[in-house]
Amino acid sequence: MSARVSAVSWLDVTLLGRFTIRTADGGEIRLVGRHAQALFTLLALTRRPRTREAIATDLWPESLVAATGPLRQALYQLRTALAAAGLDLEAVLESDAETLGIRPEAIRSLDVARFEACLDDPSCQAETAVTLFGGDLAEGLGHDCFAAERERLADHFEDALAIVARRRLEAGDVDGARFAAERLIARDPLREEAHEVLIAVHGQTGSRSQVVRQYRRLCDVLARELEEAPLPETDATYRKALARTIARSRERAAVLDPVLAKTLAVVS
Repeated sequence: MSARVSAVSWLDVTLLGRFTIRTADGGEIRLVGRHAQALFTLLALTRRPRTREAIATDLWPESLVAATGPLRQALYQLRTALAAAGLDLEAVLESDAETLGIRPEAIRSLDVARFEACLDDPSCQAETAVTLFGGDLAEGLGHDCFAAERERLADHFEDALAIVARRRLEAGDVDGARFAAERLIARDPLREEAHEVLIAVHGQTGSRSQVVRQYRRLCDVLARELEEAPLPETDATYRKALARTIARSRERAAVLDPVLAKTLAVVS
């Protein structure tokens, strides 16, 4: 293989969130059509040659006979895009009449691999893992063959996001903790630890009504989806948050009206 071919055959691939393929010089390879994007995604995740029949069955399981058409079309579109970018097809694709794959050395960087490597590395922080997750796997591709892997990676991301929310709260980064917790709840309203973080955040900086509303939202979703009540530790966080808001109200009252503050203290 020539030096020129070797240099231009390195690809930087993004499969989390917006699908992108970039060459070593930063140029983007545009794949037209969902079939071509799905084919490249499957090949990039597999990183080894597979039979064309197996690939067609994964991507278009409805009918193997009918799937040969989409596979041929997708492969044609993929080859056309790679050639238009100046890549040597033989340096990127490993194919014959029966099998098809992407040569491992053709992919310099794969975001899925970086994300998983961070999860496996104890020295890689949850904050880093969260930044490496650009979005759900094969976002916009409805092929069933990506569903299990998409869910697995999403679970890992949400676990990391829960850790980030808790650590930010403990570090006093209230706004950062709120953002992470709200982001997690938007993805999965059943993540009780995220609700607990928001309850604690409102206890530190919000009002009593905000604490109560967040707790009620949690109670409602748990009752509706699981027929369960919040965990004891969440109840403890709720009571502590309420106490904090009441203490802040008394402090403000003491500044505004010392006589009223003494009256409230006697009544309580």
